[in-house]
Amino acid sequence: MEKSKVLVMGGTGYIGRRMVEASLAQGHPTFVLQRPEIGMDIEKLQMLLSFKAKGATLVEGSFADHKSLVEAVKKVDVVICTMSGVHFRSHNLLMQLKLVEAIKEAGNIKRFLPSEFGMDPARMEDALEPGRVTFDEKMVVRKAIEEANIPHTYVSSNCFAAYFVPNCSQLGTLTPPKEKVFLYGDGNVKAVFVDEDDVAAYTIKAIDDPRTLNETVYVRPPENILSQRQIIEMWEKLTGKKLDKSSISAEEFLVSMKGLDYAGQVGVGHFYHIYYEGCLTNFEIGEEGEEASKLYPEVDYIRMDEYLKRYL
Repeated sequence: MEKSKVLVMGGTGYIGRRMVEASLAQGHPTFVLQRPEIGMDIEKLQMLLSFKAKGATLVEGSFADHKSLVEAVKKVDVVICTMSGVHFRSHNLLMQLKLVEAIKEAGNIKRFLPSEFGMDPARMEDALEPGRVTFDEKMVVRKAIEEANIPHTYVSSNCFAAYFVPNCSQLGTLTPPKEKVFLYGDGNVKAVFVDEDDVAAYTIKAIDDPRTLNETVYVRPPENILSQRQIIEMWEKLTGKKLDKSSISAEEFLVSMKGLDYAGQVGVGHFYHIYYEGCLTNFEIGEEGEEASKLYPEVDYIRMDEYLKRYL
């Protein structure tokens, strides 16, 4: 079967650049939106040029120019948007509504994958303020996609490993703890951790798969369904050093939200749902979705004990 032509929006971003690399690696004609807004950001420009050198096609377009978006979309079969939705970087999820309008007008897209790549927003109706804005806005985008009858796939890839694993899930840092670590409750609630390159590999696999059309794909590799305590034990085994552990109750954790800036409050809310409520693992996928590692067993996903070795 002929490989779909893929346009990546946000191709210089944290997940976007991995989508570009995975698309090229899997043999798709790959297009990357080059936005004039990058201005003097030399690093983004050089990354775009590196994609071009590897075979990608750069397409000029702007979310401020509807016609340019339509023209970009017309060149491809599949659009993947990786626009950031985290408040400590940038939060632009509703800009995708402009992309939905462009896809609707172009009328040629076989599959649209909006910027999701985290918790399934459809399961977060009771999320805490202010963090629920992330899920509410993703659902606004979903509603627009479905009302426009745009073929789509939603990807729920759970916890990006780099943000949750080396730091043993400690807020405010990305590096491993040296002496002590805080446990959320008893630390035994299960979550799902996925290497970011594996997220991209699974996503690109899904774009031409009829089984994933108008479905949610959950990236839930079975050996990476782990508790915070298991992550800590992995690190202790690798380093040969025990960490001093202190438990934080759910009540204490929520109280810690007071006095934090907006991004900090969002982060505490999301951590609460993951580590106290178990929102990533407290449901069966069932008929309303597909699990990526079952669909694509050929992807040799990275296990978290291997992932942690990078930080030794």
